[in-house]
Amino acid sequence: MLDLKFIRENSDIVKNVVTQKNVKLSIDDLLSLDKKALELKSEMQKLQEERNAHSKKIPKATAEERPKLIEEGRAIGQKLDAMKPEVEAVESQLKELLYLVPNLPHPSAPVGKDESENVEVKKWGTPRKFDFKPLDHVELLEKNNWAEFEKIAEVCGSRSYSLRNDMVLLEMALHRMALEKLKKKGFTLVSTPAFARESALYGTGHFPTGRDQVYHLQDQDLYLSGTAEVQLNSLHANEIMSEKDLPILYAGFSPCFRSEAGSYGKDVRGLIRVHQFMKVEQYVVCKNDTAEAEKWHKVLLETSEEIVQELELPYRIVECCTGDMGAGKIRMYDVESWVPSEEKYRETHSCSSLGEWQARRTNTRYRDNDGKVQFVNTLNNTAVATPRILVCLIENHQQADGSVHIPAKLRPYMGGVESIKG
Repeated sequence: MLDLKFIRENSDIVKNVVTQKNVKLSIDDLLSLDKKALELKSEMQKLQEERNAHSKKIPKATAEERPKLIEEGRAIGQKLDAMKPEVEAVESQLKELLYLVPNLPHPSAPVGKDESENVEVKKWGTPRKFDFKPLDHVELLEKNNWAEFEKIAEVCGSRSYSLRNDMVLLEMALHRMALEKLKKKGFTLVSTPAFARESALYGTGHFPTGRDQVYHLQDQDLYLSGTAEVQLNSLHANEIMSEKDLPILYAGFSPCFRSEAGSYGKDVRGLIRVHQFMKVEQYVVCKNDTAEAEKWHKVLLETSEEIVQELELPYRIVECCTGDMGAGKIRMYDVESWVPSEEKYRETHSCSSLGEWQARRTNTRYRDNDGKVQFVNTLNNTAVATPRILVCLIENHQQADGSVHIPAKLRPYMGGVESIKG
């Protein structure tokens, strides 16, 4: 959410960002509603002042004058009461539009229409050349009895999966590895519930758009979260912290749920695009300072790189263009890991800096060392998300006999074994 005063004073800049980020929003409509809201509030203020002045006359009035004054005061009150629903309706409409206003991208962020115009900034590792016919991840899982897809889909619906045997241990090992790394870096480990209230999803910017991606438990009026960022972002809502309390570093471990609406027939084989997954999310709350935010953005990205390198996976980093970064992002990088069966890189980590955009939505603030109250800055990035990273891991490290080599850095979390085979 942007400051309304900023939008009023910089409407052309905001209109340009709306275009760059492909947001369906008319800034002119927003400003028109803002003007109407200001006019109504001004009118109500005048009526309130008139009623107050009128009330002061009554005690001094004669017995003959008093009934008329009381009646006139009642009429003013009725006008105020009649205006309240209209004011509330206009303010509600304005707030919904404000929720749609995108954040300003960093000046150096690439301008583009969609992911095809993202910019590659780094490559690490060389895709493996196999001296045997490699299997894709589904074939490897089925060959080793490491997953079941058909029966579980009958029980739980499409895009469900059930990991088996060593693959369960491998999934747990990946999360344990990521959590221990983040703990050593000073992050507070947090297990978050799967549920969240609507306000928390507004807080991150997943709502009001994106409702079709979220499962709603209507009887409880709760939602299944697609990332621990949703819960972590609201932990300090409406607080005023002290600058000395910042930065706050969270490593959120949680089950995640996404409906994947609109992706019918796309990437549905195996573990690529599923409805339920597990994730360790890096989340940072820091002071409202550009250099500080850029420092933490770099730390989050480097941490994800460390993890992928320790998993011995070739990867590349792309900087997301304005049309692909999402409404709230100032700057965004994706880490994409190599998938041999598809001969392409797939996004496994998404590293975002959002400035004060989320903090304005949750009213999360701090008092700086000069005593000024400011909104915090927020940033996030994946540490590990399964099962997607499993696709890259087992395909890249498969052996001719169908076994899978375990990278040295992961072995302590797998009981020391060098390879696994069903």
